Amino acid sequence: MTLEYLQNYWWLLASVLGGLLVFLLFVQGGQSMLLESRDNISRDLIVNSMGRKWELTFTILVTFGGAMFASFPLFYSTSFGGAYWLWMLILFSFILQAVSYEYRNRKGNLYGTRTYDTFLFINGCMGCVLLGVAVSMFFFGGHFMVSKANFLDKSAPVISTWAPTHGFEAIFNWRNLVLGVALLFLARTQAALYMMNHISSTQDFFDSLKRKIFVNGIIFVLFFLAFLALLLTATGYDVVSKRTSTVNVTTVPFKYLHNYLHFWWATVALLIGVACVLYGIIRSAFASKWKSGIWFSGIGTLLVVCSLFWVAGYGNTAFYPSLDDPASSLTIRNSSSSLFTLTCMSWVSILIPFVIAYIWYVWKTMDKRKLTVAEIKSTDHKY
Repeated sequence: MTLEYLQNYWWLLASVLGGLLVFLLFVQGGQSMLLESRDNISRDLIVNSMGRKWELTFTILVTFGGAMFASFPLFYSTSFGGAYWLWMLILFSFILQAVSYEYRNRKGNLYGTRTYDTFLFINGCMGCVLLGVAVSMFFFGGHFMVSKANFLDKSAPVISTWAPTHGFEAIFNWRNLVLGVALLFLARTQAALYMMNHISSTQDFFDSLKRKIFVNGIIFVLFFLAFLALLLTATGYDVVSKRTSTVNVTTVPFKYLHNYLHFWWATVALLIGVACVLYGIIRSAFASKWKSGIWFSGIGTLLVVCSLFWVAGYGNTAFYPSLDDPASSLTIRNSSSSLFTLTCMSWVSILIPFVIAYIWYVWKTMDKRKLTVAEIKSTDHKY
């Protein structure tokens, strides 16, 4: 196995994990609906439906971060270590989520369930939008510079340096926010699709889910089309690089459009994925009793996210463009681990199917029985 082969392999794994993470963000989407519910029963149904899956989302998030740390450590240190205000806000929102599920219905709760519902709402909105901003930087870049020679500077051995705002500025980049908002409304749509499949409740609750699918689905489609338009007309960097240095950087108009035209399999994945998502949304919103939209939407989301990763990283494309110094842009060639590390980690990657199998098993076990109002009222073991 050559170094180039392993770099491509690990980017493929990262794309699959990224797609699974975006799909599982329906947990955050459900949490963003909590403050819209006027009665306690509806809120308890949402919280307990989402609460049985939130640990799976966190498992994939940690696995994705670990995979990027092992395979592309320069990206990990540049993004997580440099744009730390962005990532600290994401981390803070997920801490709120964990605390809320733990203490929302615990005896002696001094703050009331409404406080923790608000925390879950914050995580639902903030987590989706900020993760969308972080992913959008794969295409629209960040304000950083990389100098590996700094590693020898004993006074400040920092390879990557960011703008003084350290990633905070990315949150206010309108192009990044387009994807962030699209991701939020995709998560809300898929949350309604999942609850339609998982919760057995009144007809009124079922009809309200159909309305949420329709409204949130339209908003998602509009923002996603806007993001695609920005992406396909964006200028990217074509970078020829070696293992330790950048050789040549060329600015290429419509770079990602060219990549889609060149990598036909990425285009096929995008089109099939979009078709699956739209089919799941449209049929669920208009069919009288159909409840399987989450599976079509989930598969479609995985395919679309994978295709976005592929055009961002393959074809000598800078998957993390530097807006301050194009030569500092990161590719899967100049930001990866060594051949030895990637080879060792490739054996470790055998565990990834077990992680996916664990998620499938837990999912199947938890969803054997539909969640009902009677169960919520009768049990003390609830979120």
